[in-house]
Amino acid sequence: MSATPQHAAPPAHYENFPVASWLCPPHLRPPIAAIYHFARTADDIADEGSASPAERLAELRAYREELAAAARGEVLPGSRWPHVFGPLAHSIARHGLPEDLLADLLSAFMQDIEKTRDRGTYADRAELLDYCRRSANPIGRLLLHLYGVHDAQALAQSDAICSALQLINFWQDPSVDLPRGRFYFPLTDCDRRGLSPENFKVFAPLSHAEPPQEAINLIAVVSYWARELMNEGAPLVHRLPGRAGWELRLVVQGGLRILDKIQDLGFDTFTQRPAIGKLDAPVLLWKAVRMRRQSRPMKAAPPR
Repeated sequence: MSATPQHAAPPAHYENFPVASWLCPPHLRPPIAAIYHFARTADDIADEGSASPAERLAELRAYREELAAAARGEVLPGSRWPHVFGPLAHSIARHGLPEDLLADLLSAFMQDIEKTRDRGTYADRAELLDYCRRSANPIGRLLLHLYGVHDAQALAQSDAICSALQLINFWQDPSVDLPRGRFYFPLTDCDRRGLSPENFKVFAPLSHAEPPQEAINLIAVVSYWARELMNEGAPLVHRLPGRAGWELRLVVQGGLRILDKIQDLGFDTFTQRPAIGKLDAPVLLWKAVRMRRQSRPMKAAPPR
């Protein structure tokens, strides 16, 4: 549904988006590719190059104006991104893609820029999930829309999977995010362990000291939270038809595999970044085939 955090390189929000894969029904490859290029280009605006935060925000506002035009079936004269909005306008017209879901993605990108600029934090899990609602969940909902699945239960399960994938990406990547000024740990979870954002400056990856046990426990707890969400959404794989269901099985198992690797590292992702490689493919396929209609048992809860 959303991007599965699988590669060893620094994370890209849509690196593993299921774009036109062999599992995707051929008639849906063009709209899925259009959504991918829309999200990928916006991600590049938000993250790549040397532009200032103000310049990035201005560019995303211009991008939002082009989205509004595409939703009207137009491509603005002098468009800076005709290769994005031409196919997207066609897909919106043909498949009725909801503009608000696409706009939510841009809202999340803008929030990321602002939070990074201001060294902002997330007060609690609800605030972080609101970010996931806009940064990840729209991808799953757009794909469900294309597959003709609209019921409330399916949407809720899709949201759980996509939010879990976004959270897994966060807990996989503190060694990347913290040096970039991005702090995704909910403050309430930090407070319970006697941690504040300032404490993270004195151990890896921002210093040479090893992370304290309280920080390791924090990764364990939030990883367990992500696993709970993934298991909550996993039954959706049995609702989607044919190839879509099999692709979603692999997405779910990819996220769970990363969580297993985080645990295998002793929950220390401050000094190491777990990644999925080619050798994991047989395990993912085997687990995807064996997915049952009931959720898999949870691993033991970590220290609270």
